[in-house]
Amino acid sequence: MNDIEIRDDRAAGRLEAVAGGEVVGYIEYFVLESPGHALVPVHTIVEPAHEGKGIAGSLARELYGMAAREGIVVAPLCPYVVKWAERHPDEAPAADPELLRAAKDWLRAHPGRF
Repeated sequence: MNDIEIRDDRAAGRLEAVAGGEVVGYIEYFVLESPGHALVPVHTIVEPAHEGKGIAGSLARELYGMAAREGIVVAPLCPYVVKWAERHPDEAPAADPELLRAAKDWLRAHPGRF
């Protein structure tokens, strides 16, 4: 796993795992502004040739790390990130239900985004 670099492309809303110069996995997310700031992961994708190597977990861990460094929370809508957070409660504080509702509303209001 130490040949994987994780980089944030905030403008594109993608947290990417890069190996050998190619993107091998990513989390698509958006930044919720209201009622509070949150990173909202929507999809986690790992290329089939790279599955089973812990890439998705590394991406989820880094997403929560980014949020912590920015002083905001993660409001996960991605089923994978929801499950990862349940397994790592020490690293993934639960999101306020109001933020989760606002994130779902944002997603419904932007149907072409993801």
